Amino acid sequence: MKLGFNFRRIAFLGSALVSIALLRGVEPAEAQQLDGTLKNIKATSTLNLGYLESAPPFSFTGADKKPTGYSIDLCARVASAIQKQLDVNLKLNWVAVTPENRMSMVETGKVDIECGTTTASLSRQEKVDFSLMTFVDGGGMLIRAGSPLRTVSDLSGKKVAVIPGTTTQSALTKFLKEEFVTIEQVPVKDHIEGRTALENGTVEAYASDSGILIGLAVTALDPSKFSLAEGRFSYEPYGFMVRRNDPAFRLAVNRALAAVYRSGEIVPIYDRWFGSFGKPSDAIVAMYMLNGLPE
Repeated sequence: MKLGFNFRRIAFLGSALVSIALLRGVEPAEAQQLDGTLKNIKATSTLNLGYLESAPPFSFTGADKKPTGYSIDLCARVASAIQKQLDVNLKLNWVAVTPENRMSMVETGKVDIECGTTTASLSRQEKVDFSLMTFVDGGGMLIRAGSPLRTVSDLSGKKVAVIPGTTTQSALTKFLKEEFVTIEQVPVKDHIEGRTALENGTVEAYASDSGILIGLAVTALDPSKFSLAEGRFSYEPYGFMVRRNDPAFRLAVNRALAAVYRSGEIVPIYDRWFGSFGKPSDAIVAMYMLNGLPE
């Protein structure tokens, strides 16, 4: 028996089904009543976006005093897609957040989406939801150039700066315990303070995600002063935080990200912020492919 498609018949049936749906009062998905975040955005014509002021090359304040970076570019694509979906002229309200308050800013509705370097973890999903993955990174150590330290294990007895309450801190603590290495953790408020402490000799290393550490090094007044220790101690899958139980808004965000990955628009964005570091890793390439979901 031969199998084939009768396109005229399919088109006719499709039209008939739409007519039946309209007669029954069922609206197409695009015309359904908005709720949650999308409803508020439509009503106010404003999208509130959270960003970190000192996490280059992902999210930081540029020379023009405006948010810039890899995550900012991706969020701008999301905003553009939402503007088209809602048919409004969106005002983008950029709100500075910190590693300490970024989650609560999303929970309490002060920002609709957080465009930074937040690792999507199961425990965090008890409080917020996450978009599709936006980057894949791993915990590492920024050290001074010429330092005798080469690996994390060499840090025994040394002072290491880290931002409290981050996945970096918990992963580093767990890793060091398993390796029987004891260090003195020095808390810092943000990445710039961590780099400054290292540069001043207050600490022997600064722990964070490797992509951020590279960004801190290349944006320093003298990048030659810094180097990366060998090895990684964690897996850090980034995603944009959104409020829990708002599937329509999360879908809008994911639809925009998937389109950027699927279309290849991600290539110039990646090259702009990471091109000087070389080609993307196999993990990054795989992440874009796996998250470029079909429409």
